Amino acid sequence: MNASLCGGMSLALPEFREVPVTPNNPKRDVEPASSLNERLGLSFSSLSLLTRALTHRSYANEHGEVEDNERLEFLGDAVLDFIVGEWAYHRFPEMPEGDLTKVRSSLVRNERLADFARKLDIASALRLGRGEKSSGGHLKDNLLGSTFEALIGALYLDKRDLEEVKRFIKPFLEWTYTSILDELHDPKSDLQEMTQSLKLGTPHYHVIGTSGPDHARIFEVEVEIAGEIKGRGTGSSKSNAERAAAKDALERFNLNL
Repeated sequence: MNASLCGGMSLALPEFREVPVTPNNPKRDVEPASSLNERLGLSFSSLSLLTRALTHRSYANEHGEVEDNERLEFLGDAVLDFIVGEWAYHRFPEMPEGDLTKVRSSLVRNERLADFARKLDIASALRLGRGEKSSGGHLKDNLLGSTFEALIGALYLDKRDLEEVKRFIKPFLEWTYTSILDELHDPKSDLQEMTQSLKLGTPHYHVIGTSGPDHARIFEVEVEIAGEIKGRGTGSSKSNAERAAAKDALERFNLNL
């Protein structure tokens, strides 16, 4: 993706890249906040604030008088909710309120924010405790998504200018534009509407298997309708696997029409 100039900030969104770290290897060089600040063109006036945004609770627990990023995460969540809602309102001027809510929910869910964090390679600068580090915490969606929220909270406090934060976030939102439209209609809702119209009752989802390490778990789900298995799907979370199973069931129904 091309760099986006954000007033005094220059933000480059690099392509995804594999991080050559095994989950059980606790030795990982941590990028200093000053380096991350320069690499991403964030221009933080308070590097201590940025450092706090990158500090997980596990690190703070091991190092005494160190503040973790949970309060910044709380603030960043609120800031993101507003900015994403405003962006969706203007980006989709004809869209009804219900669909706008779906767009906002999709954009601020943890897995999506983790993707944004990976775009910035925030994982390289995370400060984690020994246990979290050895279990591959810097690869986990929930931790990466929460850190992205903390970064937004810290950026808002440092700049004291909501417009600058908007300019920082907008490239991520535009990057997801096509996929958001594809996801607008939730396959689980569509499947339930179909089964109810056909008087087949409510679909039931069952996890039939899991694979992969704890930090990169893959779920396999079946959807049962009127006592019969009608679809299967996999995903990095139960909800994603359920969506995939619902989509599979819808495709099979359409083939049989």
